[in-house]
Amino acid sequence: MTEAVPSPSRSADSYWLTRFVLLRLLGCVYAVAFLVAAKQILPLIGSHGLLPVDSFLERVQNALGSPIAGFIRLPSLFWFAHSDAVLQTVAWIGFALSCVVVAGYANAIVMAALWALYMSFVHVGQDWYGYGWEIQLLETGFLAIFLCPPLDGRPFSKRPPPVVVLWLFRWLIFRIMLGAALIKLRGDSCWRDLTALYYHFETQPIPNPLSRWFHFLPHRILKAGVLFNFLAELIAPWFAFYPRTARRIAGVIMVLFQFTLILGGNLSFLNWLTIVPALACFDDGFWSKLLPRVLVNRATKAAAAAQPCPPMQHTAWAVAVIVGLLSLLPVANMISPQQVMNTSFDPFDLVNTYGAFGTVGRERLNVVFEGTDANVPDARTVWKAYPYQALPVALNQRPRQIAPYQPRLDWQMWFASMSTPDQYPWTLHLVWKLLHNDPDALGLFGGNPFPDKPPRYIRAVLYRYQFVRPGNPEGNWWNREELGLWLPPLSAADPRLLDLLQQAGWLENTNPVSP
Repeated sequence: MTEAVPSPSRSADSYWLTRFVLLRLLGCVYAVAFLVAAKQILPLIGSHGLLPVDSFLERVQNALGSPIAGFIRLPSLFWFAHSDAVLQTVAWIGFALSCVVVAGYANAIVMAALWALYMSFVHVGQDWYGYGWEIQLLETGFLAIFLCPPLDGRPFSKRPPPVVVLWLFRWLIFRIMLGAALIKLRGDSCWRDLTALYYHFETQPIPNPLSRWFHFLPHRILKAGVLFNFLAELIAPWFAFYPRTARRIAGVIMVLFQFTLILGGNLSFLNWLTIVPALACFDDGFWSKLLPRVLVNRATKAAAAAQPCPPMQHTAWAVAVIVGLLSLLPVANMISPQQVMNTSFDPFDLVNTYGAFGTVGRERLNVVFEGTDANVPDARTVWKAYPYQALPVALNQRPRQIAPYQPRLDWQMWFASMSTPDQYPWTLHLVWKLLHNDPDALGLFGGNPFPDKPPRYIRAVLYRYQFVRPGNPEGNWWNREELGLWLPPLSAADPRLLDLLQQAGWLENTNPVSP
């Protein structure tokens, strides 16, 4: 007996395999995002965290007048309870549900739960959740709710995927890519003269093991890379709405572009997430040539036994109307000369504006925290550096491949290095915790140079880092130049530090650990 092979015409017009692949990848992204929360949420916003969620919700409530007003402005389950146990429980529930989706079981209820749980973290995460991919995950996750049957969670249920929702995914990838292209063209001359990649691989937030290799490629290749960037972001998105062949080619270009970004750096789960809506450019005729025959046959059988669900279709069209109306402000922003990146225009982050690397730094600045057990810090003091999880510190330290996982402290310190401590006051809270060997805060770093007892002083030094060519005699990855103190040496008894912590209400939220 032979198994039936789907006819090209029928499979090309169906999207059972597209839904299967899209949801599985989205489940993987959700799993990573919730794992990051489970591992880092307590030292970041827990009751003894660097920016305690309790203080944040209290400030929002006071500013808006009531908890109800706060919930309407920043919807989050943590308005009802936000103890450390609740934060951890929600993160692990989200991770578990994500794994269910990765395993192939997804319905509207599961996808809605994932969306609501992750939105709860984003809206109270403060600095730590202020990245564009957070709201992008919320918008992507919201659309995925309506791609699934309401109850049937089987990988190939009898309910066909609503085509209108796939068009909404294409609209999403169009806005993501085109918005990124326009912000580059408007934001920095190095994109227009094709020199952006001369700097990007060295100065991006967190380089990976291949970043140095990319950095030292011939300039003509790096210029060609910028042209490929504009092919993927400025031209290909328009063809996401074209007939099958053009749409498939556009999808391939956009997906390949994301893979080049994955190879060249550690951009959290952004690139994997961006691939998700690009998958809507492909139909089952495309996937039938790539996926195992058993999946293709299951999709064919599901299509043959399909039973359309009118309420599901009607809901999908209602969502399309809502997305259309909410798209007015993001589109206006995208075509505006004053375009802004990564902004939401509604409380639920349903339709947002996106963009990345509107400006490219010409030099890499790093803030390194250093401690000493000397009685008095002076010119002869020996300082020991706190290694980050992924940001460079030691000159012979090979960059790590850590994405799609995101070390959130490292990302914030990349931004902080281009600013001042006044704009990042929580860094002083971090200093206080390092002065007490706080285990949660130390867990955000790659190691503790003072395992036996806390240091007497902590300082933060601003350095300029540069890649060195492979094969140098020292075997180093980096050169660096000290630019000055970012924070002066501070002790646990320093009145300046104590006064700031007291004003911010952080002294009562600290959890010092004595040696």
